[in-house]
Amino acid sequence: MGFLKGKNQFDVDGRTVLITGGSQGMGRGLAKLLAQKGANVVIVARNEQKLAEALKYIASSAKDPSNQRFHSISADVTKPEENTRIITEVTEWNHGNPPDIVWANAGSAHPSLFIETPLETLRSQMDINYWAATYLAHATLKVWLKPTSGKTNTTEAAKPRHFLITSSVACFAGLTGYSPYSVAKSALRSLADNLRQEINLYNGYRKGHPSKGPSADVKIHCVCPGTILSPGFEHEEQIKHPATKILEEGDPRQTEDEVASAAVKALEKGEYLVTTQFLGHAMKAGMMGGSPRSSPLIETLLTWAASVFWLFEGPKMDRKIFEYGQKNEVKLPE
Repeated sequence: MGFLKGKNQFDVDGRTVLITGGSQGMGRGLAKLLAQKGANVVIVARNEQKLAEALKYIASSAKDPSNQRFHSISADVTKPEENTRIITEVTEWNHGNPPDIVWANAGSAHPSLFIETPLETLRSQMDINYWAATYLAHATLKVWLKPTSGKTNTTEAAKPRHFLITSSVACFAGLTGYSPYSVAKSALRSLADNLRQEINLYNGYRKGHPSKGPSADVKIHCVCPGTILSPGFEHEEQIKHPATKILEEGDPRQTEDEVASAAVKALEKGEYLVTTQFLGHAMKAGMMGGSPRSSPLIETLLTWAASVFWLFEGPKMDRKIFEYGQKNEVKLPE
């Protein structure tokens, strides 16, 4: 049945990929998988020791070790100037060419009840989960969308560049204990929706003005994984409120390799809004809004099913939280 297989919409072989949050968890899983598919990979994180260890691990998975290249950058992605530096450094390392694919994957969760969360933590959650990706998108797109300097662009079949944002299934539903995190991830989904449509302006200009437009089309993607078994998850479990754990009972969990594989498989099919397991698919179906459907018929049916599901599950979840408060001590503000 191989002849029925569609064209790979996310071919990374020989291309340069930049991944923030690449030293552990989903980022490391993505970098390893894309190395196996032939990409030149640059990972970004703060801890230099973790970066060195991850880079060695990733490089060992290279499809073509003699030709592929790997690099790491230590940076604080919550600062706008650092994101500009990252793009500049990768461009220099990549022989004067900007990265072909940029994945804004850096992030962390601090699950806690809203009034028990210090204001500085609420702000830092926005910094790492929203602003880091926004700064990187701004720095990347300002480079990618530069004009071709008067040279007629005859590369109609040039491979598009991809900018990817890692959000979370938390953007699809409100969950007790996730307000510091899910608000930022919801903002990322909204940013991706806006950029996906806005980028058509530049892709259209390139089509109509080949001598002045950008050198390649740009595609935007939003990836929304669920629970990932990682060092970050282990930390979350230590600080998570018991009521939050009740809501998450039975939720599917994925390893870094499983979530990377599911995400890339969907991207190769050309999907824009990507979920990585069935619960995520169902949650997405109920919150599609104006986002494009990858499978219109299936996702329309899932949207109907999700509406029926939430008719019962929403009140059930609310009742669990109410009953927890009814039966247990709850810390009140002083």
